Amino acid sequence: MSTPQAAFTWFRAWGRAALFGAAAAAAALSLSAYTARTRTLAMRQIYFNAWHVLPGFTVFMTLLSWVVIQITISLARDYGLAQFALELVFRAVVLELIPLLTAFYVALRSGAAIATEVAMMRVSGELDELLTAHIDPYEREFVPRIAATAVSVFALTIVSCTVVMFVAYLVTYGANPSGFAEFSRTVARVFGPYALTGLVIKCLAFGTVVAVIPIAAGLDATREPQSAPDAVMGGMVRLFVTLALIELLSLAAKYV
Repeated sequence: MSTPQAAFTWFRAWGRAALFGAAAAAAALSLSAYTARTRTLAMRQIYFNAWHVLPGFTVFMTLLSWVVIQITISLARDYGLAQFALELVFRAVVLELIPLLTAFYVALRSGAAIATEVAMMRVSGELDELLTAHIDPYEREFVPRIAATAVSVFALTIVSCTVVMFVAYLVTYGANPSGFAEFSRTVARVFGPYALTGLVIKCLAFGTVVAVIPIAAGLDATREPQSAPDAVMGGMVRLFVTLALIELLSLAAKYV
């Protein structure tokens, strides 16, 4: 495939993903999308994406945050910035690193699975059968998965941020409760309304694209089984690029 043709195919895939996202948003506004079946599907996705992995994910985030926070605080003390160490942890780790890592985690675990599932529905003709039966696949299959993935990313991010803040207290003050007053003042200074609003918006954006882009990629598959791996791989690449762009935009909005 020539370079211009490859570039055209790449941008066309982005366009299809954007159109799918708009169509899914419109379908989500329909009351007919909220049925007992769609609620069951959404709850099953939340269980698979969040609850099922919660113990292992919590342990992983605890160990990772312990190492990162210990390095951050040690370096801050070495450079004479100990008074800013905790605030730096909150701004860099809690507000930026943890939401991005959580989105990547869910993308690797669930994004590829969703893309593969939708691609196989395309290959097997299941989606065509739904359309023939006058059943909207957006309302029946896609919207529940998007909503469940967004909720899962948001919930895991909240759990991770809580764990990181607890670890940050232990690393900074140990088990001594005398540091709670200073810790509370730092929390209040960092997590103002603007920061919390930005965190919520970013988490919801992460969760939405983790489902929207893989589903749109799965729809790029044809009835040929060989098309499924290419569709899934292309979708995962676009997903990681989109997550990075969202994080860059978030950083630019805060600090540029």
